[in-house]
Amino acid sequence: MTTDKTPKPASEETLRVRTTGDIEVSTYLEIAKQKGGQTPSPAKEAVTDVEREAIIVIDFGSQYSMLIARRVREAQVYCELVAHDTPWEKIALLNPKGFILSGGPASVYEPNAPLAPPYVYESGLPVLGICYGMQAITKQMGGLVAPGTKREYGHAIMYLSDSDIPLFAGLPESTPVWMSHGDKIETMPAGFSIMAYTENSPIAIMGNRERNVYGLQFHPEVAHTPEGKTLLKNFIYNVCGCRGNWTMGNFVNDSVGRIKEQVGNGKVICALSGGVDSAVVATLIHRAIGDQLTCIFVNNGLLRREEAERTLNVFRLHLGMNIIFVDATERFLNRLKGVTDPEVKRKSIGEEFIKVFEEEAGKIGKVDFLAQGTLYPDVIESVSSVSKASAKIKTHHNVGGLPAKMTLKLIEPLRYLFKDEVRQVGLELGMPEEMVWRQPFPGPGLAIRVIGEVTRERLEILRSADFILMNEIKKAKFYRQLWQSFAILTDVKSVGVMGDFRTYGYLVAIRAVTSEDAMTADWARLPYDLLAKISNRIVNEVNGVNRVVYDITSKPPSTIEWE
Repeated sequence: MTTDKTPKPASEETLRVRTTGDIEVSTYLEIAKQKGGQTPSPAKEAVTDVEREAIIVIDFGSQYSMLIARRVREAQVYCELVAHDTPWEKIALLNPKGFILSGGPASVYEPNAPLAPPYVYESGLPVLGICYGMQAITKQMGGLVAPGTKREYGHAIMYLSDSDIPLFAGLPESTPVWMSHGDKIETMPAGFSIMAYTENSPIAIMGNRERNVYGLQFHPEVAHTPEGKTLLKNFIYNVCGCRGNWTMGNFVNDSVGRIKEQVGNGKVICALSGGVDSAVVATLIHRAIGDQLTCIFVNNGLLRREEAERTLNVFRLHLGMNIIFVDATERFLNRLKGVTDPEVKRKSIGEEFIKVFEEEAGKIGKVDFLAQGTLYPDVIESVSSVSKASAKIKTHHNVGGLPAKMTLKLIEPLRYLFKDEVRQVGLELGMPEEMVWRQPFPGPGLAIRVIGEVTRERLEILRSADFILMNEIKKAKFYRQLWQSFAILTDVKSVGVMGDFRTYGYLVAIRAVTSEDAMTADWARLPYDLLAKISNRIVNEVNGVNRVVYDITSKPPSTIEWE
Protein backbone atom coordinates (compact mmCIF):
# COMPACT_ATOMS: atom_id res chain seq x y z
CA MET A 1 0.00 0.00 0.00
CA THR A 2 1.33 3.44 -0.89
CA THR A 3 0.62 6.63 0.99
CA ASP A 4 0.37 10.07 -0.56
CA LYS A 5 2.79 12.15 1.49
CA THR A 6 2.33 15.34 -0.52
CA PRO A 7 1.37 18.02 2.00
CA LYS A 8 -2.06 19.46 1.39
CA PRO A 9 -2.55 23.22 0.99
CA ALA A 10 -3.27 25.07 4.20
CA SER A 11 -6.64 24.68 5.85
CA GLU A 12 -8.12 25.63 9.20
CA GLU A 13 -6.87 22.35 10.71
CA THR A 14 -4.18 22.97 13.31
CA LEU A 15 -0.84 21.20 13.27
CA ARG A 16 -0.08 18.88 16.17
CA VAL A 17 3.35 19.90 17.31
CA ARG A 18 5.47 19.04 20.26
CA THR A 19 8.63 21.02 20.93
CA THR A 20 9.17 24.65 21.71
CA GLY A 21 10.03 26.80 18.74
CA ASP A 22 12.63 28.71 20.75
CA ILE A 23 13.99 25.75 22.73
CA GLU A 24 17.54 27.13 22.73
CA VAL A 25 16.60 30.32 24.58
CA SER A 26 14.53 28.31 27.03
CA THR A 27 17.45 25.99 27.66
CA TYR A 28 19.91 28.87 28.10
CA LEU A 29 17.73 30.14 30.93
CA GLU A 30 16.59 26.82 32.37
CA ILE A 31 19.51 26.67 34.75
CA ALA A 32 17.82 29.47 36.67
CA LYS A 33 15.73 26.74 38.26
CA GLN A 34 18.82 25.72 40.18
CA LYS A 35 19.62 29.35 41.03
CA GLY A 36 16.73 30.09 43.34
CA GLY A 37 13.87 29.35 40.99
CA GLN A 38 10.78 27.61 42.23
CA THR A 39 9.00 24.91 40.29
CA PRO A 40 5.24 25.14 40.87
CA SER A 41 3.28 22.07 41.77
CA PRO A 42 1.20 20.68 38.91
CA ALA A 43 -2.09 20.88 40.75
CA LYS A 44 -1.76 24.54 41.71
CA GLU A 45 -0.56 25.73 38.32
CA ALA A 46 -2.71 23.73 36.00
CA VAL A 47 -6.35 24.25 36.86
CA THR A 48 -8.58 26.35 39.09
CA ASP A 49 -10.89 25.27 41.88
CA VAL A 50 -13.94 26.05 39.73
CA GLU A 51 -12.79 24.24 36.63
CA ARG A 52 -10.87 21.45 38.30
CA GLU A 53 -11.36 17.98 36.85
CA ALA A 54 -8.76 15.77 35.26
CA ILE A 55 -7.98 12.47 33.63
CA ILE A 56 -4.67 11.08 34.87
CA VAL A 57 -2.46 9.08 32.50
CA ILE A 58 -0.13 6.71 34.35
CA ASP A 59 2.97 6.52 32.17
CA PHE A 60 4.64 3.13 31.71
CA GLY A 61 7.05 4.39 29.05
CA SER A 62 5.10 4.02 25.82
CA GLN A 63 6.17 6.08 22.83
CA TYR A 64 2.49 7.06 22.60
CA SER A 65 1.98 8.17 26.23
CA MET A 66 2.14 11.86 25.45
CA LEU A 67 -0.25 11.34 22.56
CA ILE A 68 -2.85 9.89 24.96
CA ALA A 69 -2.71 13.07 27.03
CA ARG A 70 -3.08 15.21 23.92
CA ARG A 71 -6.12 13.24 22.76
CA VAL A 72 -7.80 13.81 26.13
CA ARG A 73 -7.00 17.52 25.95
CA GLU A 74 -8.50 17.61 22.45
CA ALA A 75 -11.76 16.46 24.04
CA GLN A 76 -11.60 19.60 26.23
CA VAL A 77 -10.77 17.75 29.42
CA TYR A 78 -7.63 18.53 31.40
CA CYS A 79 -5.11 15.70 31.52
CA GLU A 80 -1.72 15.12 33.09
CA LEU A 81 0.85 12.45 32.37
CA VAL A 82 2.48 11.19 35.57
CA ALA A 83 5.05 8.57 36.52
CA HIS A 84 3.74 5.28 37.90
CA ASP A 85 5.22 6.06 41.32
CA THR A 86 3.59 9.49 41.72
CA PRO A 87 2.07 9.76 45.23
CA TRP A 88 -1.69 10.12 45.65
CA GLU A 89 -1.30 13.47 47.42
CA LYS A 90 -0.23 15.10 44.16
CA ILE A 91 -2.96 13.39 42.18
CA ALA A 92 -5.79 14.19 44.59
CA LEU A 93 -5.33 17.96 44.20
CA LEU A 94 -6.29 17.64 40.53
CA ASN A 95 -9.68 16.09 41.36
CA PRO A 96 -9.23 13.11 39.03
CA LYS A 97 -12.29 11.68 37.31
CA GLY A 98 -10.54 8.61 35.93
CA PHE A 99 -7.25 6.94 35.11
CA ILE A 100 -5.70 5.78 31.84
CA LEU A 101 -2.81 3.32 32.08
CA SER A 102 -0.45 3.74 29.12
CA GLY A 103 1.36 1.13 27.08
CA GLY A 104 5.00 0.33 27.72
CA PRO A 105 7.96 -1.78 26.60
CA ALA A 106 8.12 -4.07 29.65
CA SER A 107 6.34 -7.37 30.37
CA VAL A 108 4.28 -7.43 33.55
CA TYR A 109 5.57 -10.86 34.57
CA GLU A 110 9.20 -9.70 34.60
CA PRO A 111 10.85 -8.86 37.94
CA ASN A 112 10.46 -5.19 38.91
CA ALA A 113 8.04 -4.51 36.05
CA PRO A 114 6.22 -1.20 36.69
CA LEU A 115 2.64 -1.47 37.93
CA ALA A 116 -0.14 0.98 38.68
CA PRO A 117 -0.12 2.43 42.21
CA PRO A 118 -2.73 0.85 44.50
CA TYR A 119 -4.79 4.06 44.69
CA VAL A 120 -5.76 3.62 41.03
CA TYR A 121 -7.92 0.63 42.00
CA GLU A 122 -8.75 1.73 45.56
CA SER A 123 -10.14 5.08 44.44
CA GLY A 124 -13.17 3.51 42.80
CA LEU A 125 -12.64 5.75 39.77
CA PRO A 126 -12.94 4.41 36.20
CA VAL A 127 -9.77 2.89 34.74
CA LEU A 128 -8.81 2.33 31.10
CA GLY A 129 -5.71 0.23 30.41
CA ILE A 130 -4.04 0.44 27.01
CA CYS A 131 -1.84 -2.47 25.84
CA TYR A 132 0.68 -2.83 28.71
CA GLY A 133 -1.83 -0.97 30.88
CA MET A 134 -4.38 -3.69 30.16
CA GLN A 135 -1.84 -6.33 31.16
CA ALA A 136 -1.05 -4.43 34.37
CA ILE A 137 -4.75 -4.47 35.25
CA THR A 138 -4.85 -8.19 34.57
CA LYS A 139 -1.88 -8.98 36.80
CA GLN A 140 -2.87 -6.65 39.63
CA MET A 141 -6.49 -7.80 39.74
CA GLY A 142 -5.74 -11.52 39.77
CA GLY A 143 -5.54 -12.55 36.12
CA LEU A 144 -2.66 -14.11 34.18
CA VAL A 145 -0.46 -12.61 31.44
CA ALA A 146 1.81 -14.84 29.36
CA PRO A 147 4.18 -14.43 26.41
CA GLY A 148 2.29 -14.61 23.12
CA THR A 149 3.07 -17.30 20.58
CA LYS A 150 2.73 -14.70 17.85
CA ARG A 151 3.53 -11.01 18.12
CA GLU A 152 0.75 -8.79 16.81
CA TYR A 153 1.92 -5.52 15.33
CA GLY A 154 0.12 -3.18 12.97
CA HIS A 155 -3.32 -3.17 11.39
CA ALA A 156 -6.14 -5.47 12.61
CA ILE A 157 -9.91 -5.54 12.46
CA MET A 158 -11.70 -5.51 15.80
CA TYR A 159 -15.18 -6.95 16.30
CA LEU A 160 -17.38 -5.91 19.22
CA SER A 161 -18.87 -8.74 21.28
CA ASP A 162 -21.09 -6.45 23.30
CA SER A 163 -21.96 -3.05 21.80
CA ASP A 164 -24.57 -2.09 24.39
CA ILE A 165 -22.27 -0.31 26.83
CA PRO A 166 -21.46 3.43 27.23
CA LEU A 167 -17.81 2.87 26.27
CA PHE A 168 -18.85 1.78 22.77
CA ALA A 169 -21.45 4.45 22.00
CA GLY A 170 -21.40 5.32 18.31
CA LEU A 171 -18.86 2.65 17.39
CA PRO A 172 -19.48 0.30 14.45
CA GLU A 173 -19.55 -3.43 15.14
CA SER A 174 -16.22 -3.83 13.33
CA THR A 175 -13.46 -1.27 12.98
CA PRO A 176 -9.71 -1.08 12.17
CA VAL A 177 -7.34 -0.83 15.14
CA TRP A 178 -3.58 -0.59 15.62
CA MET A 179 -1.93 -3.40 17.56
CA SER A 180 1.53 -3.47 19.10
CA HIS A 181 2.06 -6.27 21.61
CA GLY A 182 3.88 -9.55 22.18
CA ASP A 183 2.23 -10.69 25.41
CA LYS A 184 -1.35 -11.89 25.78
CA ILE A 185 -4.04 -12.22 28.43
CA GLU A 186 -4.10 -15.89 29.40
CA THR A 187 -6.75 -15.58 32.10
CA MET A 188 -8.89 -12.50 32.80
CA PRO A 189 -9.41 -11.32 36.40
CA ALA A 190 -12.63 -12.35 38.15
CA GLY A 191 -15.60 -10.25 37.09
CA PHE A 192 -14.18 -9.38 33.67
CA SER A 193 -15.69 -10.36 30.34
CA ILE A 194 -14.57 -10.25 26.70
CA MET A 195 -16.04 -7.23 24.94
CA ALA A 196 -14.17 -7.30 21.61
CA TYR A 197 -11.79 -9.54 19.66
CA THR A 198 -9.59 -9.63 16.57
CA GLU A 199 -8.45 -12.58 14.50
CA ASN A 200 -5.23 -12.88 16.52
CA SER A 201 -6.43 -11.46 19.86
CA PRO A 202 -9.42 -13.24 21.38
CA ILE A 203 -9.38 -10.57 24.12
CA ALA A 204 -8.99 -7.25 22.27
CA ILE A 205 -11.12 -5.50 24.90
CA MET A 206 -12.02 -6.78 28.35
CA GLY A 207 -14.02 -5.07 31.03
CA ASN A 208 -15.66 -5.16 34.42
CA ARG A 209 -18.80 -3.04 34.05
CA GLU A 210 -19.57 -2.95 37.77
CA ARG A 211 -16.16 -1.48 38.61
CA ASN A 212 -15.82 0.56 35.39
CA VAL A 213 -12.41 -0.98 34.66
CA TYR A 214 -11.60 -1.68 31.02
CA GLY A 215 -8.58 -2.90 29.07
CA LEU A 216 -7.71 -2.38 25.40
CA GLN A 217 -5.10 -4.52 23.68
CA PHE A 218 -4.74 -1.93 20.88
CA HIS A 219 -3.81 1.77 20.78
CA PRO A 220 -6.84 4.07 20.46
CA GLU A 221 -4.70 7.22 20.58
CA VAL A 222 -2.94 6.73 17.21
CA ALA A 223 -4.29 7.82 13.85
CA HIS A 224 -4.23 4.20 12.62
CA THR A 225 -7.20 3.50 14.93
CA PRO A 226 -9.81 5.71 13.22
CA GLU A 227 -12.47 5.26 15.90
CA GLY A 228 -9.96 5.67 18.72
CA LYS A 229 -10.95 9.26 19.47
CA THR A 230 -14.59 8.25 19.78
CA LEU A 231 -13.69 5.46 22.18
CA LEU A 232 -11.56 7.77 24.33
CA LYS A 233 -14.30 10.41 24.38
CA ASN A 234 -16.78 7.76 25.46
CA PHE A 235 -14.51 6.83 28.35
CA ILE A 236 -13.98 10.47 29.32
CA TYR A 237 -17.62 11.54 29.17
CA ASN A 238 -19.84 8.45 29.34
CA VAL A 239 -17.79 6.48 31.86
CA CYS A 240 -15.91 9.13 33.87
CA GLY A 241 -18.64 11.79 33.70
CA CYS A 242 -16.36 14.70 32.78
CA ARG A 243 -17.91 18.08 31.90
CA GLY A 244 -15.36 19.21 29.32
CA ASN A 245 -14.39 22.73 30.33
CA TRP A 246 -10.68 22.69 29.49
CA THR A 247 -10.69 25.47 26.90
CA MET A 248 -8.05 28.02 26.03
CA GLY A 249 -10.48 30.83 26.79
CA ASN A 250 -10.85 29.54 30.34
CA PHE A 251 -7.09 29.04 30.54
CA VAL A 252 -6.39 32.66 29.58
CA ASN A 253 -8.86 34.06 32.11
CA ASP A 254 -7.51 31.82 34.86
CA SER A 255 -3.86 32.53 34.02
CA VAL A 256 -4.30 36.29 34.10
CA GLY A 257 -5.66 36.11 37.63
CA ARG A 258 -3.03 33.62 38.73
CA ILE A 259 -0.15 35.70 37.32
CA LYS A 260 -1.44 38.82 39.10
CA GLU A 261 -1.53 36.89 42.37
CA GLN A 262 1.89 35.33 41.86
CA VAL A 263 3.69 38.51 40.83
CA GLY A 264 1.96 41.03 43.10
CA ASN A 265 3.96 44.25 42.87
CA GLY A 266 7.06 42.49 41.57
CA LYS A 267 8.85 42.93 38.28
CA VAL A 268 9.23 40.32 35.55
CA ILE A 269 11.77 40.02 32.73
CA CYS A 270 11.30 37.85 29.68
CA ALA A 271 13.77 36.91 26.97
CA LEU A 272 11.84 37.58 23.78
CA SER A 273 13.02 35.66 20.74
CA GLY A 274 10.13 36.14 18.35
CA GLY A 275 9.30 32.45 18.67
CA VAL A 276 5.77 31.35 19.42
CA ASP A 277 6.34 30.29 23.03
CA SER A 278 8.16 33.38 24.30
CA ALA A 279 5.75 35.59 22.34
CA VAL A 280 2.67 34.01 23.93
CA VAL A 281 4.27 34.09 27.39
CA ALA A 282 5.07 37.78 27.03
CA THR A 283 1.59 38.63 25.74
CA LEU A 284 -0.16 36.68 28.49
CA ILE A 285 1.95 38.18 31.28
CA HIS A 286 1.59 41.67 29.81
CA ARG A 287 -2.19 41.31 29.87
CA ALA A 288 -1.97 40.42 33.55
CA ILE A 289 0.55 42.93 34.89
CA GLY A 290 1.19 45.47 32.13
CA ASP A 291 4.30 47.60 32.64
CA GLN A 292 5.61 45.37 35.42
CA LEU A 293 6.92 43.22 32.57
CA THR A 294 10.06 44.10 30.65
CA CYS A 295 11.08 42.06 27.62
CA ILE A 296 14.65 41.83 26.42
CA PHE A 297 15.02 41.17 22.71
CA VAL A 298 18.57 40.38 21.61
CA ASN A 299 19.28 40.63 17.90
CA ASN A 300 22.21 38.26 17.52
CA GLY A 301 22.59 39.06 13.82
CA LEU A 302 21.57 35.50 13.00
CA LEU A 303 17.90 36.14 12.34
CA ARG A 304 16.06 35.90 9.04
CA ARG A 305 15.40 38.91 6.83
CA GLU A 306 13.21 41.57 8.50
CA GLU A 307 12.63 39.32 11.52
CA ALA A 308 13.88 41.73 14.18
CA GLU A 309 11.89 44.61 12.73
CA ARG A 310 8.67 42.59 12.50
CA THR A 311 8.98 41.31 16.07
CA LEU A 312 9.59 44.77 17.48
CA ASN A 313 6.74 46.19 15.44
CA VAL A 314 4.26 43.66 16.82
CA PHE A 315 5.25 43.85 20.46
CA ARG A 316 6.23 47.47 20.91
CA LEU A 317 3.80 49.26 18.61
CA HIS A 318 0.74 46.99 18.53
CA LEU A 319 0.88 45.44 22.00
CA GLY A 320 2.53 48.36 23.80
CA MET A 321 5.10 46.35 25.74
CA ASN A 322 8.24 47.58 27.41
CA ILE A 323 11.00 46.13 25.23
CA ILE A 324 14.73 46.57 25.55
CA PHE A 325 16.16 45.99 22.09
CA VAL A 326 19.82 45.09 21.90
CA ASP A 327 21.56 44.92 18.54
CA ALA A 328 24.46 42.64 19.41
CA THR A 329 25.21 41.60 15.82
CA GLU A 330 28.86 42.60 15.95
CA ARG A 331 29.44 40.81 19.24
CA PHE A 332 28.04 37.54 17.94
CA LEU A 333 29.79 37.71 14.56
CA ASN A 334 33.11 38.44 16.24
CA ARG A 335 32.53 35.50 18.57
CA LEU A 336 31.91 33.24 15.57
CA LYS A 337 34.98 34.25 13.56
CA GLY A 338 36.85 31.17 12.39
CA VAL A 339 34.38 28.78 14.07
CA THR A 340 33.24 25.86 11.92
CA ASP A 341 32.31 23.15 14.44
CA PRO A 342 28.53 23.19 15.02
CA GLU A 343 28.77 22.43 18.74
CA VAL A 344 31.30 25.22 19.24
CA LYS A 345 28.92 27.52 17.37
CA ARG A 346 26.09 26.64 19.75
CA LYS A 347 28.25 27.08 22.81
CA SER A 348 29.64 30.40 21.63
CA ILE A 349 26.19 31.76 20.82
CA GLY A 350 24.76 30.51 24.12
CA GLU A 351 27.53 32.02 26.21
CA GLU A 352 27.32 35.35 24.41
CA PHE A 353 23.55 35.40 24.82
CA ILE A 354 23.88 34.91 28.57
CA LYS A 355 26.39 37.76 28.78
CA VAL A 356 24.18 40.17 26.84
CA PHE A 357 21.07 39.15 28.77
CA GLU A 358 22.87 39.58 32.10
CA GLU A 359 24.16 43.03 31.16
CA GLU A 360 20.74 44.29 30.10
CA ALA A 361 18.90 42.73 33.03
CA GLY A 362 21.36 44.42 35.39
CA LYS A 363 20.38 47.84 34.04
CA ILE A 364 16.71 47.41 34.91
CA GLY A 365 17.16 47.42 38.67
CA LYS A 366 15.47 45.03 41.05
CA VAL A 367 13.76 42.17 39.22
CA ASP A 368 11.81 39.40 40.95
CA PHE A 369 10.73 36.94 38.24
CA LEU A 370 12.12 35.41 35.08
CA ALA A 371 9.45 34.37 32.55
CA GLN A 372 10.05 31.29 30.42
CA GLY A 373 8.21 29.57 27.60
CA THR A 374 8.51 26.10 29.12
CA LEU A 375 5.94 23.72 27.65
CA TYR A 376 4.44 20.51 29.00
CA PRO A 377 6.54 18.18 26.81
CA ASP A 378 9.66 19.85 28.25
CA VAL A 379 8.34 19.18 31.76
CA ILE A 380 7.57 15.56 30.93
CA GLU A 381 11.05 15.03 29.52
CA SER A 382 12.78 16.70 32.45
CA VAL A 383 10.99 14.63 35.08
CA SER A 384 11.25 11.36 33.20
CA SER A 385 14.89 11.03 34.15
CA VAL A 386 16.76 12.49 37.11
CA SER A 387 18.82 15.55 36.16
CA LYS A 388 17.95 15.15 32.51
CA ALA A 389 17.44 18.89 32.05
CA SER A 390 20.85 19.61 33.53
CA ALA A 391 22.50 17.00 31.35
CA LYS A 392 20.79 18.45 28.30
CA ILE A 393 22.32 21.84 29.01
CA LYS A 394 25.82 20.54 29.61
CA THR A 395 26.12 17.94 26.88
CA HIS A 396 23.69 18.88 24.14
CA HIS A 397 23.43 22.62 24.18
CA ASN A 398 26.79 23.27 25.80
CA VAL A 399 25.84 26.57 27.34
CA GLY A 400 26.68 28.16 30.64
CA GLY A 401 24.15 28.99 33.33
CA LEU A 402 22.87 32.31 34.55
CA PRO A 403 25.11 33.92 37.17
CA ALA A 404 24.31 33.11 40.78
CA LYS A 405 23.40 36.71 41.59
CA MET A 406 20.37 36.44 39.30
CA THR A 407 18.35 34.53 41.86
CA LEU A 408 14.99 34.96 40.18
CA LYS A 409 11.81 33.05 40.74
CA LEU A 410 10.44 31.41 37.63
CA ILE A 411 7.10 32.21 36.12
CA GLU A 412 6.05 29.64 33.52
CA PRO A 413 2.40 30.14 32.58
CA LEU A 414 2.55 27.68 29.66
CA ARG A 415 4.14 24.94 31.73
CA TYR A 416 1.20 22.56 31.32
CA LEU A 417 0.34 23.25 27.68
CA PHE A 418 1.13 21.41 24.47
CA LYS A 419 2.31 23.40 21.48
CA ASP A 420 -1.04 23.37 19.70
CA GLU A 421 -2.67 24.71 22.88
CA VAL A 422 -0.08 27.49 23.03
CA ARG A 423 -1.05 28.53 19.52
CA GLN A 424 -4.71 28.59 20.54
CA VAL A 425 -3.83 30.76 23.54
CA GLY A 426 -2.07 33.14 21.17
CA LEU A 427 -5.19 33.40 19.05
CA GLU A 428 -7.34 33.93 22.16
CA LEU A 429 -5.01 36.80 23.10
CA GLY A 430 -5.50 38.39 19.69
CA MET A 431 -1.92 37.91 18.53
CA PRO A 432 -1.23 38.17 14.77
CA GLU A 433 -1.68 34.85 13.00
CA GLU A 434 1.71 35.23 11.33
CA MET A 435 3.36 35.09 14.74
CA VAL A 436 1.09 32.39 16.18
CA TRP A 437 1.75 30.05 13.25
CA ARG A 438 5.46 30.76 12.98
CA GLN A 439 7.47 27.62 12.23
CA PRO A 440 10.09 26.59 14.81
CA PHE A 441 13.35 28.48 14.50
CA PRO A 442 16.49 27.43 16.39
CA GLY A 443 18.03 29.70 19.01
CA PRO A 444 21.43 29.75 17.21
CA GLY A 445 19.47 30.93 14.19
CA LEU A 446 21.08 30.94 10.78
CA ALA A 447 24.47 30.09 12.28
CA ILE A 448 23.61 26.39 12.14
CA ARG A 449 22.22 26.74 8.63
CA VAL A 450 25.46 28.20 7.34
CA ILE A 451 27.70 25.17 7.01
CA GLY A 452 31.24 26.17 7.92
CA GLU A 453 32.32 29.62 9.04
CA VAL A 454 29.62 32.22 9.65
CA THR A 455 30.38 35.53 7.96
CA ARG A 456 28.28 38.57 7.18
CA GLU A 457 28.49 37.82 3.44
CA ARG A 458 27.45 34.18 3.79
CA LEU A 459 24.60 35.11 6.14
CA GLU A 460 23.25 37.55 3.55
CA ILE A 461 23.38 34.88 0.83
CA LEU A 462 21.42 32.52 3.05
CA ARG A 463 18.90 35.19 4.06
CA SER A 464 18.20 35.94 0.42
CA ALA A 465 17.71 32.28 -0.48
CA ASP A 466 15.60 31.61 2.60
CA PHE A 467 13.42 34.65 1.91
CA ILE A 468 12.63 33.36 -1.58
CA LEU A 469 11.88 29.89 -0.27
CA MET A 470 9.49 31.13 2.43
CA ASN A 471 7.83 33.51 0.00
CA GLU A 472 7.02 30.73 -2.46
CA ILE A 473 6.00 28.26 0.27
CA LYS A 474 3.52 30.78 1.65
CA LYS A 475 2.19 31.77 -1.77
CA ALA A 476 1.54 28.10 -2.51
CA LYS A 477 -0.31 27.83 0.86
CA PHE A 478 1.90 25.06 2.23
CA TYR A 479 3.37 26.97 5.16
CA ARG A 480 1.02 25.69 7.87
CA GLN A 481 1.19 22.13 6.59
CA LEU A 482 4.95 21.94 7.10
CA TRP A 483 6.68 21.47 10.43
CA GLN A 484 9.66 23.39 9.08
CA SER A 485 10.88 24.68 5.74
CA PHE A 486 14.20 26.47 5.31
CA ALA A 487 17.33 26.89 3.21
CA ILE A 488 20.87 25.80 4.06
CA LEU A 489 24.01 27.41 2.66
CA THR A 490 26.49 24.58 2.26
CA ASP A 491 30.25 24.88 2.10
CA VAL A 492 30.21 23.16 -1.30
CA LYS A 493 30.96 25.09 -4.48
CA SER A 494 30.38 23.76 -7.96
CA VAL A 495 30.87 24.76 -11.59
CA GLY A 496 27.93 26.27 -13.44
CA VAL A 497 27.09 28.24 -16.56
CA MET A 498 25.07 31.43 -16.45
CA GLY A 499 24.68 33.17 -19.80
CA ASP A 500 27.93 32.69 -21.64
CA PHE A 501 30.03 32.65 -18.49
CA ARG A 502 31.41 29.91 -16.32
CA THR A 503 30.51 30.26 -12.63
CA TYR A 504 31.84 28.72 -9.47
CA GLY A 505 29.13 29.25 -6.88
CA TYR A 506 27.62 27.93 -3.69
CA LEU A 507 25.21 25.03 -3.41
CA VAL A 508 22.02 25.82 -1.50
CA ALA A 509 19.99 22.96 -0.02
CA ILE A 510 16.26 23.15 0.65
CA ARG A 511 14.77 21.32 3.62
CA ALA A 512 11.02 20.86 4.17
CA VAL A 513 9.60 18.31 6.58
CA THR A 514 6.28 17.20 8.02
CA SER A 515 6.02 16.08 11.62
CA GLU A 516 3.72 15.86 14.62
CA ASP A 517 6.29 16.06 17.39
CA ALA A 518 9.76 16.68 15.86
CA MET A 519 10.95 13.41 17.35
CA THR A 520 10.43 11.91 13.92
CA ALA A 521 9.93 13.72 10.64
CA ASP A 522 9.42 12.91 6.98
CA TRP A 523 10.55 14.94 4.03
CA ALA A 524 7.66 16.81 2.44
CA ARG A 525 6.57 15.76 -1.03
CA LEU A 526 6.41 19.28 -2.39
CA PRO A 527 5.12 19.59 -5.97
CA TYR A 528 7.84 19.56 -8.62
CA ASP A 529 6.55 22.82 -10.10
CA LEU A 530 6.96 24.55 -6.74
CA LEU A 531 10.49 23.19 -6.29
CA ALA A 532 11.37 24.27 -9.82
CA LYS A 533 10.13 27.79 -9.17
CA ILE A 534 12.06 28.07 -5.91
CA SER A 535 15.25 26.79 -7.53
CA ASN A 536 14.91 29.07 -10.53
CA ARG A 537 14.39 32.15 -8.39
CA ILE A 538 17.30 31.39 -6.05
CA VAL A 539 19.89 30.86 -8.80
CA ASN A 540 18.68 33.92 -10.71
CA GLU A 541 18.20 36.32 -7.80
CA VAL A 542 20.87 35.35 -5.24
CA ASN A 543 24.40 36.30 -6.21
CA GLY A 544 26.94 33.58 -5.52
CA VAL A 545 24.56 30.61 -5.83
CA ASN A 546 24.43 28.46 -8.96
CA ARG A 547 22.95 25.16 -7.72
CA VAL A 548 19.96 24.11 -5.58
CA VAL A 549 19.24 20.63 -4.20
CA TYR A 550 16.30 19.24 -2.20
CA ASP A 551 16.94 17.16 0.94
CA ILE A 552 14.81 14.00 0.79
CA THR A 553 16.04 12.41 4.03
CA SER A 554 13.72 11.61 6.91
CA LYS A 555 14.39 11.74 10.66
CA PRO A 556 15.75 9.26 11.58
CA PRO A 557 18.35 8.63 10.21
CA SER A 558 19.07 12.34 9.74
CA THR A 559 18.09 15.27 11.95
CA ILE A 560 15.86 18.11 10.81
CA GLU A 561 18.62 20.72 11.02
CA TRP A 562 21.89 20.05 9.24
CA GLU A 563 24.02 21.13 12.20
